[in-house]
Amino acid sequence: MRGARRSARGESSRKAAGREVEPFTLCGEMSHLTRATSEPCRRARGAAFARRARPFSAYELVSAREAGRAGGAGFSAADRAYLGRQHIPTKGPWGVDDVESEAYVSQFSADGSLLIAGFRGSRIRVYDAEKGWKIHKDISCRSVHWTVSDIALSPDQRFLAYASLTPIVHIVNVQNAGKESHANITEIHEGLDLTGGDEDEDFGIFSVKFSKDGKEVVVGNNEKSIYVYDLSANKVSARIRAHKADVNAVTFADETGNVLYSGSDDSLCKVWDRRCLSGEKSAVAQ
Repeated sequence: MRGARRSARGESSRKAAGREVEPFTLCGEMSHLTRATSEPCRRARGAAFARRARPFSAYELVSAREAGRAGGAGFSAADRAYLGRQHIPTKGPWGVDDVESEAYVSQFSADGSLLIAGFRGSRIRVYDAEKGWKIHKDISCRSVHWTVSDIALSPDQRFLAYASLTPIVHIVNVQNAGKESHANITEIHEGLDLTGGDEDEDFGIFSVKFSKDGKEVVVGNNEKSIYVYDLSANKVSARIRAHKADVNAVTFADETGNVLYSGSDDSLCKVWDRRCLSGEKSAVAQ
């Protein structure tokens, strides 16, 4: 928004009429700071621009909106533009690797130092983001049906769990000395059988995640269920008949491991409390 500011303050309108006016610009940042819709006073303008060095907090913006201090029901155009600039990537994309088979799933480690990608050709590669995307670990997987459907890195970044359209999750050490890992040739890829040896039970896994303490693994499958596997006891510790369709996403909510989140093709996301488990039932919000 543009306007005009009188070059002399406190004089009568008749005396000021003949004077030149000095143009000013009410920039987007100042509008964002002050919500001003007309010419601000000199002190307000100085205070606004003095804060440029201090970044805005997304939390403060959301809090202001929720408390009704944002001047409306939602973010202003200036707010949206500012938040977008802070969180939308502005560099790239660029190629990291060229592999013959299709990449199906990928994720960064919690600290961003590693990128893990799973491919249809029974392969997983771990890239070191801090060393120019060099291959940190090249993994040839075990017993993959169609593709590597999901991957999960343990909280200490030592172990990688990978799943496929089978009821078995495999665990591999990604921090040992060797760059290449061939299942049961150069090292053991431990298999976690979620069927408990029941040959009649067969399913594919779509999602796998470690608990925050690394002691459990949770999976979602194409049998509409959630399974929790206790790594210390080496057995399934919980089964939940969770949805009416495939469970495509599942994770632990917090450090306690008591609460789970799940998402399914039945168009529902659910919250489960394991402390209320009774047989196949549990407390659920959706």
